[in-house]
Amino acid sequence: MNMYQGIKMALGSIMSNKLRAFLTMLGIMIGVASVISLVSLGQGSTQKVTEQVQSLGSNLLTVNVTGRGAQTSLSYDEVLTLQEKPGIDAVAPVVSSRVTVKAGNKNTEVTVEGTDASYETVRDFHAQEGRFLLPIDVQFRQKVALLGASTAEELFGFVSPLNNYVQINGIPFKVVGVLEEKGDSMSGANDEKVIIPISTAERILASPGVRTIYVQAESPEQVEMAEAQLEAMLTKKFKGDEDSYRIFNQQDLLESVSSVNSTLTMMLSGIAGISLLVGGIGIMNIMLVSVTERTREIGIRKAIGAKKRDILFQFLIESVVLSGLGGLIGVALGVGGAYAIGHFSDTSVVFSWDVTLLSFGFSLFVGIFFGLFPANKAANLKPIEALRFE
Repeated sequence: MNMYQGIKMALGSIMSNKLRAFLTMLGIMIGVASVISLVSLGQGSTQKVTEQVQSLGSNLLTVNVTGRGAQTSLSYDEVLTLQEKPGIDAVAPVVSSRVTVKAGNKNTEVTVEGTDASYETVRDFHAQEGRFLLPIDVQFRQKVALLGASTAEELFGFVSPLNNYVQINGIPFKVVGVLEEKGDSMSGANDEKVIIPISTAERILASPGVRTIYVQAESPEQVEMAEAQLEAMLTKKFKGDEDSYRIFNQQDLLESVSSVNSTLTMMLSGIAGISLLVGGIGIMNIMLVSVTERTREIGIRKAIGAKKRDILFQFLIESVVLSGLGGLIGVALGVGGAYAIGHFSDTSVVFSWDVTLLSFGFSLFVGIFFGLFPANKAANLKPIEALRFE
């Protein structure tokens, strides 16, 4: 028996029992579709988080100061000296708090960040309208503000807020710029904020000293050197108390998030893969039933000259065709389902041909593995006993 004849007979047997064949393939279809969909969604989630972290800069370090005893922060001048350290390109000190911002009869509660001109470069926040902070604003404690895109829209609607005034905790500030729309990220809602000069923020927030510092290394290769410089300075400042500060490396965060997402994706894929094994058991069960139902047919074929390998090949091909068809339909459902979820939601989807081919290949392997026992049982039937079977 050649391959063509075997496939033709297998398809004929499947078509004669369409409903049973469909139910048999269902486990394989669900398994393949689940693996492809879950892996695509998992990879999409990983890519989205990676892009969010990378948008902050792979050479960005974040320093949070908690303090020790009476020393709970760094002065603005101390922060500026960090720019002179090897490997450090720029620093952006931040003093932040939640405040009420009012314009006319509208008000909203947002985060105010007091910083300086370096923030624009270090955090990659730019003004889409107006200007960013200038050194003179910090030097003379100017009451000027930049509004986040969402804050500007909430307070002024579609009217330009430039040169208008807003009240921050009751103190009037002149709007000199509107920030570009950044959307939400791991650090929070980037468009719901107000930026003012750090010298002004320290005064109106009654919060002298800097507790958050964003540090930009000269290059991704210089991050470790910059981190070492920060460690040395802060250790000296707080007399060796490492609990007084925390330094977060964007690259370490990226690796941690990627590792967690990869592990979660593998776990979900493993759970979905169980469906393939269940589908394989279903194929074995149906093939054993098929062998029992066609015992006399097997006896007749052997009586007229069919060899053991012909019977083995026939039933094995039938098992592989069942699993292969189920795998192909599962691939279509998985790809279609993943894209549908991505289209109708904010979830990112990254389709992988490697995963698709691996899932389909595994479905064929399941068909071979679970089809061997029924095929071998059919091939070992003795012609006389098979012909006597009722």
